[in-house]
Amino acid sequence: MADSVSVHHVVTEADTAVAMGSGDVPVLATPRLIAWLEAATVQSAASLLDAGQTTVGTSIRVDHRRATALDAGVTAEAATPARSEGRRLTFAVRVVDDEGEVVASGEIDRVIVDRERFLASVTTAD
Repeated sequence: MADSVSVHHVVTEADTAVAMGSGDVPVLATPRLIAWLEAATVQSAASLLDAGQTTVGTSIRVDHRRATALDAGVTAEAATPARSEGRRLTFAVRVVDDEGEVVASGEIDRVIVDRERFLASVTTAD
């Protein structure tokens, strides 16, 4: 992916479907894969923000197509947003294993918000 943020990870026991409760096989869990992709989008968005701004995730459309074994390496990538609608940013994302096979791909949307205003709007449980 041109103009993208890439972060390499090695699948550990803590990253498996068994450990995360999303399945009963010791392979890379979809929730962990998505967390790695979201982290890449946060890094990719950072250069687009003004002081006091952050982004929050709003939508995830990812196809997890291949299983990844324990101790295997993968790279999570988020391209610089292909399109922007006002405050909404859409990132093309993918995970590629160390053999170059695409493990997952899709899009993640994030919205630019004022950090303080956003936190002030969040209700807390009593």
